[in-house]
Amino acid sequence: QVQLVESGGGLVHSGGSLKVSCATSGFTFTAYAMNWVRRPPGKGLEWVAGIDRLGGSPSYEDSVEGRFTISRDNAKRTLYLQMNDLKPDDTAVYYCARAGSIPESQGTQVTVSS
Repeated sequence: QVQLVESGGGLVHSGGSLKVSCATSGFTFTAYAMNWVRRPPGKGLEWVAGIDRLGGSPSYEDSVEGRFTISRDNAKRTLYLQMNDLKPDDTAVYYCARAGSIPESQGTQVTVSS
């Protein structure tokens, strides 16, 4: 059974930092590139960042470039997103997802106050 469990969200002030994690099981983690996507309140899903199977070729949505860092630990089957200099517009539910798939998990709430 495929499982992805996000954690690490919370409430921070503008300019603060958070690191969210995604623990996975039930599939071959190293067979998939992985993405972080988010759903801001009242809006649709937005792609945030992606990383290839081996942890290379990170890519970012323009608004988070230079502030967010995606990484993965294949030995731990875990995906990470380090978020720095957070802004109120970053407020959303954050999901990890296998490349080519919609989110299959509950997500973690990130709220940034101004």
